Formats: sequence, structure tokens, C-alpha cells
Amino acid sequence: MIYLVTEMKASQIVEKYIKFFEERGHEQIPNSPLVPQDDPTTLFTSAGMQPLIPYLLGQPHPQGKKLVNVQNCFRAADIDEVGDNRHTTFFRMLGNWSLGDYFKKEEIPWLWEFLTKELGLPKEKLYITVFEGVNGIPFDEESKNIWIDLLSAGGSDPKERIYAAGVDKNWWSRSGVPANMPEGEIGGPDTEVYYKFDRKHDAGCKGSDPTNCNCGVFLEIANSVFIQYQKLEDGSFKELSQKNVDFGGGLERLLAAVENKSDIFETSLFTSILQSIEVLTRKKYMENQKNMRIIIDHFIASVFIANADIKPSNKEQGYVLRRLIRRGFDNFYAIRGKNIVSILETIVETYSSTDNKLDGNFEEIKNTILEEEQRYKQTLMEAEKIISASPSPSPSEEIGDELLGSKEITAEEAFKMYSTHGLSPTQIKSLGYSFNDQEFAELMKKHQETSRAGAKQKFAGGLADTSEKTIMGHTATHLLHQALRDVLGDKVHQTGSNITQERLRFDFNYDKALTTSEIDKVELIINEKVKENLPVHFEMIPLDAAKKIGAIGLFDEKYQDKVKVYFIGPSAAPSKGGQAGQDAYSKEFCGGPHVDFTGRLKKVKILKQENIGNGQRRIYAKAGE
Repeated sequence: MIYLVTEMKASQIVEKYIKFFEERGHEQIPNSPLVPQDDPTTLFTSAGMQPLIPYLLGQPHPQGKKLVNVQNCFRAADIDEVGDNRHTTFFRMLGNWSLGDYFKKEEIPWLWEFLTKELGLPKEKLYITVFEGVNGIPFDEESKNIWIDLLSAGGSDPKERIYAAGVDKNWWSRSGVPANMPEGEIGGPDTEVYYKFDRKHDAGCKGSDPTNCNCGVFLEIANSVFIQYQKLEDGSFKELSQKNVDFGGGLERLLAAVENKSDIFETSLFTSILQSIEVLTRKKYMENQKNMRIIIDHFIASVFIANADIKPSNKEQGYVLRRLIRRGFDNFYAIRGKNIVSILETIVETYSSTDNKLDGNFEEIKNTILEEEQRYKQTLMEAEKIISASPSPSPSEEIGDELLGSKEITAEEAFKMYSTHGLSPTQIKSLGYSFNDQEFAELMKKHQETSRAGAKQKFAGGLADTSEKTIMGHTATHLLHQALRDVLGDKVHQTGSNITQERLRFDFNYDKALTTSEIDKVELIINEKVKENLPVHFEMIPLDAAKKIGAIGLFDEKYQDKVKVYFIGPSAAPSKGGQAGQDAYSKEFCGGPHVDFTGRLKKVKILKQENIGNGQRRIYAKAGE
């Protein structure tokens, strides 16, 4: 059977989706920053539901119980997966939520209607999975029966189209499978929709149904999570009184289904970028698929992360950005690429219609990437000097862009080059050295386990942590932000933060160390506002109104009509039309949570300052002393 490709751009899918759910009573919420500003539980926003966790746990959302949005997302865990026909690190997630309002009997038919009528996907190419049940949590019979009715009404045989899967595929909680969930955590089953492409399964594919296929014949395009259970002390589960819906659908994958392209990099979203790579390198995509997929994905992700004021470094988001840029250049050089600028220009041009800040920030984004390219080249030169000082490798033979030699070094020596100089195993081998891959992998595993243990401790706070000390830290950062602007000028703005129960960390743009006098002034201003016991209040107000009253902070101008602004000051009482707070001391875009009066902070103490490079400073402080 021949399927006609639907002429629909990615932006049109977004518009259709938002309109579809707005017509069904949903309020559009803003696209949260790609780098969370006040949530150290994670480095990046990786799903549309991530900023909504407090509301899924029961906190009332200011825009109601039915929400919809499109969210820019980044998943670092997928870096090594990029290179196949379907994985990307950066993507856009379409999401709709019910916070105790509708449930399965509304969500599933709406999803089916959107996919088959709004997007025009052929019903016979869509396959369904539901939760099969585990350890006292029953099979999701309700979802299955709803799907049976929908498929039967469309003339399909449900037995051929509905599959059941276990907790590793059709269950969601913040901690993963039910066995890993702590007491009190919420979670639930999900139902997923897969699109089937017209091609044969790979030889190594595990199965011919969506629960087992791992070769891309089936592509997951939609996932509705039904948060209906809470774990009890004895390990059993109870039904929640407030049941929630959390839907997520990757825009890039939906577009692949709409255009019937099993390779998402061949969809219209990436056409211009792909063509710019082919023109620049004089290479064809079909002969260089893996290289070009990595180039496309890694530099798109790098553009968006750099646009969030992140600079390449050896820590946190900066380390991820550095890894993306360097892996991107590895593959760019492998196909004889020499100047990445035109590709960056095409990326920004492609995405600026939906993310208009990219255009204005292009020079900064470009310089960030090009400066890292120069540092990377210098690193390679330094590594070559170190290696040249060692006993020479045996004669090497150049094959393509790699030097294959027989000089044997220990896995420990190779790992030192990786950890100290940032060279990947492939890069080390290309310099003419070999080592035991298994021993290197064991060292890497040990290193990752240590890093994860440290991260678990480090990311113990954040928006998911609503302890008193952490909430104090959120409010203290607003006072610190404004006090810095009072002392250093209005050009100062926040570039990052990290808040735990022990302290707050605040990053901002400033090209020199603060003097002792300046630190004292900032601290004095903050504690004066604490003593005044100013009220703290938020309002959802029109974006234009927020700009007019001088609200500061990160926000997205494309996907939000109203923004959440926290006011600290005597004018922070509620008012109609969102005009409160014009004379408030602090006016800042933020998701919360915060104390209700500044007096609850007791006292704020600045502990130290640091230079973090690239014209940025970092201040550590503590509230509640």
C-alpha cells in the first residue's frame, strides 16, 4: 500500500496540538528554560512534566487543572545513542496534563482523534501497548477496553494491534520501576502509541511487535501516563484520590510519522541543515549517515545550550556542552569538514521561527562553539606532545582520518588521558595507541558509579525538595539577584543557580571580582529587606505587562501569553489585571516555591565568591541563620 506524505511542517503540528487541547479546556503554560534555574535535581529539562512535579504531587497550579504546552528538552543519557535513525539529545515534547480532572476515558480518545484526524496518520499503521500488571498492581484493563472500542469502531482487529508490556516499558515514576519507589512516591501505568514503517526488521531485532522491536520499524510517538498509585510503607500500593494524566509526544517523532520517514533526519525539520552539511563537505548523506546524524544533533543541542548562557567547562552543564561540541567536531572532521559556521547559521535559521532569541544571540552562540573548537585543537596538540615524549609507537598506517598503530599503553594511562585531557577512547587510538578495552570500560564504570553517588548527594534539593531551608533559598536568590543589580548595575543578570538545604549558589554575569565593600553592601541590602518582613506573592500576568513593570529572569516569548512573576515588596498584594508590584523591590519570573514573608529568612550570609570564567561570577550564601 502507498501512503501519501502529509504536507505539514513541525510548527504546524505544534499549532494544531495546542489548539486541539485549548478547545478542550486546557490552558497553555510556558516552555520552561532548558537549563532549570532553581532546580539542582537535574542538569537539564528532560520532559514537559519535569517542571510540573510539585503540581502532580498535589500543589494547586495557578492556571488550573487542565494544561498543555510544548517544551524544549535535552537528554544527556542519549548522547551515545545518537547516530541511529531515531535518537536525538535535543527534542521538543508536546504535553497535556490533567491534575485530578479527566482520566483515561477522555485522554485516550482525544489522543486517538489527534493522531488520526488532526495529523491524518493511517489507523492501520498505529500500534498500542498497555501495562500488563505486576506484584499486586493489576493489568490495565480499563485502558485496553477503551482501545478495543476505538480500534473496533475503525474496523481494525484489536488482537493484532494491542500488546501488553511490563514495568520496564509501560510504567512511570520518578524512581523508575515500582520496586525502586520509596514510600509515599506516586506513579502509574502508561499506554503508548507506536507508528509502523514500511521496511523490514534488522537481522538483530528482538521481535516483530512494538514491545520487543529495537531496530526502528516501530517508533514510539505518544505516551500517556496515568498517575493513579502511591506506594505504602509495606511495599504495596493504594489508589490515589487525585488521579493525574501526563501525556508526552516527541515533535520530531510525530513529524517522522506524518511524513512516513523511518529516519527522522530525513524529515523536513532537518532538510536545510542536512543539505548545508552535504554542500560544505561535498559528501552524501547516504554514505555518511552516522557522522551527519551526530553533527546535526550535537550542534543543534549545542546551539540551544549555549543560548542558555552555558559555557563549555569540566563540570555539570558545561561538561555536557563540551562533550557535545567535541564529539560533533570529531564527526565533522571525519568527513573533511573545515568551517562549521554556515551549519550553525542554518540551525539558527531553522529554529528561530519558534525560538526567536537564537537569532539575536547568534554571535555569542557562534563564538562559544568556535572558542571550544580552538581549545579542543590545543588539547589534541598537548596530548600529542605527551605521547611523543613516551617511547614511540611502532610505524602507523593512515586509514581515512585515523592513525592505527600498535603501541600498547595501559588502560590506566588511557583513562588518565580521558579524564585529564577529555580525549575519548577513539581519539586516543587515532593518535596511534591501543589498550585493553574491557579494562578501560571497567575503569569507566567505576568512575560513573562514583559520579552518580556524588550526584545523588549533590542533587538532593531543588524544586522537588519543599523543605523549609530549600524554600528559603529560592526567596534569598531573588533578594540576592536584585541586591547585586542595586550595587553593580542593571546589566547584571542571573546565569544559573543551585539550591540545597545547606546553601544557595548563584551565578551571574560580571567580569571582575567583587570588592569586600561591594559584598558587604549586597549583604546589607538583603538583610534590610529581610528585617522589613516584606510580603512575597506571585501573579500570572500577561507577558507584555511583566516586561513593562521590569520583571527580570528567564522566560520564553514564543510559547507563553502569561507568565508567573514573584513580587517581593509592599505592592505585592493581588490585583486585577496583573498590575500589582510595580513598586515592589523584586519582580522576577519564577516557578517557585517561596516563603510568604521575607522575615522568615531570618538572616542571609554571603559565604564566598568565585570566578567561573567567561565573564561570570559565582556567589555562595546561606539563609535562615
